[in-house]
Amino acid sequence: MKYELVVFDWDGTLLDSAGAIVRAIQASCQDLGLPVPEDSRARHVIGLGLVDAMRHAVPDLPVDRYQAMVERYRFHYLSGDHQLTLFDGVPEMLERLKGEGHILAVATGKSRAGLERALDHSGLRPMFQASRCADECHSKPHPQMLDELMAEFGVTQATTVMIGDTSHDLLMASHAGVDSLAVTYGAHPHNHLLEHNPVACLHNVGELDRWLKTFA
Repeated sequence: MKYELVVFDWDGTLLDSAGAIVRAIQASCQDLGLPVPEDSRARHVIGLGLVDAMRHAVPDLPVDRYQAMVERYRFHYLSGDHQLTLFDGVPEMLERLKGEGHILAVATGKSRAGLERALDHSGLRPMFQASRCADECHSKPHPQMLDELMAEFGVTQATTVMIGDTSHDLLMASHAGVDSLAVTYGAHPHNHLLEHNPVACLHNVGELDRWLKTFA
């Protein structure tokens, strides 16, 4: 076993939620009479902590309106999050990895409450032994989430891998000194991910599962 600890991003990596996040950001801006970001700009912030995401997606947003923006975003996203689905093959992949003895964890830009809700809706809670969220740690790409997970399980950088669909995930892995795997079916485009030197770039969950089966 090369990787004892396998860490997954959530949105856009396990859950098909990138489109819903973009729509929630755009609807929130409409509600508050703010410029509505284009899809590409809204997609770029997926994976960041919510306040950081809003700061980048809506750069003209006054500081005193951050809370209002966050509240509108949560309203729009939570109104439909129960309808979101896992990417095909995710449960089977996780079950196989766990059965082989890998430690599975989540590092996400979600809040703790948001991740707990998602774990329950998805049925994936039993798959993961630990998780870190953006309201408990520095937001990606700071390495704190990965540093804490490695310390919790006593594993090394060489035996840890981070899997994600955004440059924020890959940069966090680089800053933590661990390998990264990029998936192209989420928020960020293929070429943008390649700029951050992942060990591999996979185009669907089937490819990801086969890579992990062979190399992890």
